[in-house]
Amino acid sequence: MSTTVIPAPQVHVIPTDDGRTFPVRRVYCIGRNFAAHAVEMGHDPNREAPFFFQKNPDNLDPSGTFPYPPHSTDVHHEVELLVALKSGGTNIPLDTALDHVWGYAVSLDMTRRDLQAEAKKAGRPWEIAKAFERSGPVGPLRPASRIGHPDQGHIALAVNGETRQQGDLNQMIWKVPEMISYLSEYFELRAGDVILSGTPSGVNAVTRGDVMEATIEGLGTLTVKVV
Repeated sequence: MSTTVIPAPQVHVIPTDDGRTFPVRRVYCIGRNFAAHAVEMGHDPNREAPFFFQKNPDNLDPSGTFPYPPHSTDVHHEVELLVALKSGGTNIPLDTALDHVWGYAVSLDMTRRDLQAEAKKAGRPWEIAKAFERSGPVGPLRPASRIGHPDQGHIALAVNGETRQQGDLNQMIWKVPEMISYLSEYFELRAGDVILSGTPSGVNAVTRGDVMEATIEGLGTLTVKVV
């Protein structure tokens, strides 16, 4: 007989490119990690201490569709590199941080920009703008054992065939090993944790019927329709 008072929630998984799945424990997202994006959001592009917010594991959605969320009229796309961890710990040294990475994927951090602006103005948390249902479209994970650790390469997003965002992974202010090491000073990282590593400039609104194509060199293209 089960000892839980309700049925235990299922562990959320995202696909790998070989037909297996990766179970997700936590989702950490870094803010303003490309200088040009920091500028377009009205902030200083100079290197400052990183800051993170979180999405929920089941926000990550490989379905290829993005349902336009309620209570918002200004929802923005943000193309990001997703980093999936196979192990973790605390106070991880910078020079061994990449040893904890299982693989990488193309992802989107969809954002209710209008609700985020209201939260910022009131000094409130951002979760209502970031951690809503299916707010993290994601492509298949590719293992680092095969593709290596991408520290440079084209990253871009097009809407209906028109390029809106583009940059290079080498433009990230905080690199992947630095993000892992920094997070491990404040959290105990574990297998199943993922990190969304920031977006280049050009974020903008989408509407129902739009088709987004997010691309990262070496990881392919993630196509998502807004419905």
